[in-house]
Amino acid sequence: MTSSIQTSDSSSPIVLAVTGASGAIYATSLLEQLLACQIPVHFVVSQSGRAVMEQELGYAFSEASFCALDMFSAADRFLQLEAAAAYGPASVLRQRALQAINSGRLSVHAENNYMSPIASGSFLTRAMVVCPCSGSTLSAMAHSANQNLIQRAAEVHLKERRPLIVVPRETPLSSFCLENMFRLSQSGVVVLPAAPGWYHGVSHIHDLVLFIVGRILDQLGIRHECIRRWAED
Repeated sequence: MTSSIQTSDSSSPIVLAVTGASGAIYATSLLEQLLACQIPVHFVVSQSGRAVMEQELGYAFSEASFCALDMFSAADRFLQLEAAAAYGPASVLRQRALQAINSGRLSVHAENNYMSPIASGSFLTRAMVVCPCSGSTLSAMAHSANQNLIQRAAEVHLKERRPLIVVPRETPLSSFCLENMFRLSQSGVVVLPAAPGWYHGVSHIHDLVLFIVGRILDQLGIRHECIRRWAED
């Protein structure tokens, strides 16, 4: 009887976690791109992440549930991408999210649900992205704290040697925060600060958002057209 080691591949889901740092629009835009690519996503938002989303996107969360559809509508309004009449159920983002939920490609987990599959290393995933990543979450990951599902899932990706990408958005940086980033980087984590470039023809706030989203997708090995690359005509 032969045995084989299971490894994650491009069909495995990606874990996307949102914590309490500014930049909620990066998370919603990244989730939009992942769903557009038909990639299964396990989505977790911390309590602080919800508070930031409410402030920045104007999205009022229900205590009982998380509604990805309303989150996308809030992001649409923030970016002013669609006409007001398109904010209803027929909008592109809401329809895409609804299809993903109904098909099982989008799974939403509570931050205190340690029975979630992403809390176990036996559940195969392609990678994990923490976007945006707060300083407290950076510290927890750097010191193997497991005080919520996000931190536990990050620990799983570290111990299983799977790709882990963190997107901090803080300035200036304290010595402790820099030390935590360095500690994570030494462990193979990609530290990708939310510091968008301006060389790709910026004309709208969404151009800056997509710059960071595109860089995250590059690290995940996902083809995209979020930005015009350097040296492209």
